[in-house]
Amino acid sequence: MGKVLVIGAGGVSTVVISKMASMPDVFSGILLASRTKSKCDAIAEKVGKDRVQTAQIDADKVPQLVKLIKSYMPDLVVNVALPYQDIHIMDACLETGVSYLDTANYEPREEAKYEYSWQWAFREKYRKAGLTAILGCGFDPGVTSIFTAYAAKHHFDELNYLDIVDCNAGDHGKPFATNFNPEINIREVTQKGKYWENGKWIYTKPHEIHKPLNYPEIGPRESYLIYHEELESLVKNFPSLKRARFWMTFGQEYLTHLRVIQNIGMAGIEPVMFDGREIIPLQFLKAVLPDPGELGENYKGQTSIGCRIKGLKNGKVKTYYIYNNCSHEAAYAETGAQGVSYTTGVPVAIGAMMYLKGIWNKPGVFNVEEFDPDPFMEQLNLLGLPWVELHDVDLEL
Repeated sequence: MGKVLVIGAGGVSTVVISKMASMPDVFSGILLASRTKSKCDAIAEKVGKDRVQTAQIDADKVPQLVKLIKSYMPDLVVNVALPYQDIHIMDACLETGVSYLDTANYEPREEAKYEYSWQWAFREKYRKAGLTAILGCGFDPGVTSIFTAYAAKHHFDELNYLDIVDCNAGDHGKPFATNFNPEINIREVTQKGKYWENGKWIYTKPHEIHKPLNYPEIGPRESYLIYHEELESLVKNFPSLKRARFWMTFGQEYLTHLRVIQNIGMAGIEPVMFDGREIIPLQFLKAVLPDPGELGENYKGQTSIGCRIKGLKNGKVKTYYIYNNCSHEAAYAETGAQGVSYTTGVPVAIGAMMYLKGIWNKPGVFNVEEFDPDPFMEQLNLLGLPWVELHDVDLEL
């Protein structure tokens, strides 16, 4: 049905390629490219070399991207590289006339700043070029935004309160490791908290607000209010929201390691001089931490991610909880990747399918909640991320 160019060769990409390769009727051609071609080759070897081609690319360099896109001429470029590279890849897609999909919003290397303004600025250019850009098509952002759109379409007349809750109750057996790229992960979880309430953003100290929440099949876990990028687009696209927050679980051992890393300056993103040359402390730390893509083999337990929503239906107050639980062991058995990579990678493949089938295909730049959620929700059940709905329950928040 269509050809895709996938950029990035980490744990998420392993899942994306595995799912795409299993659907030849949808993905007629797959080219996987990253800075390190050997990583692409290893993923291709897992799923079958006959289904996946590989290439080397430096996604920071637009001319290289343009050359590769022109040589392969995909119908869609799927970006599962670093968020720093979003703008470069969007520029290359615009120059070559190819549509675009990613999982995380752009952030500049020199500042941990998460906002969609840089990518939303492409709207008119993509619209005029007749191209589609699909932003934030992982799990959170991604499925959580689609859950919200599904709730608004089917269960509410008005959304008033939204809490996105993300629990990883798994154990990888390492003293300290991150579940996705350490550089991005640590930047994200050490920033100030931020949430939407009564028409404005409220800022908090990192991890200042927290409370235990109960997660299905897991039980109570201490959950911390942090900022997550989908809040920005959700409060814009669902203006009836009076409050929108994001909660994530962290174990005490993880937080202790994180505090030490911060206190000794290893979370820094400003260059420092070492042995006569400049290094970025966080990038050095990334080099010595476990590779998230290699955590899966010994990972036990599950994730639980969902949306707790309160609003109005037929003039009455309604509560609603929609979630997915994902087993690390099952994810590894199927794809060789742990559950966090799986929950991100499956939605990427579904989003690409939605585009190639012409279901999510319109000129401009869009966050996923701006499309019809129903066909995507159907595919979640079919491709390994089944969801559960609970109506009129205690949301705990």
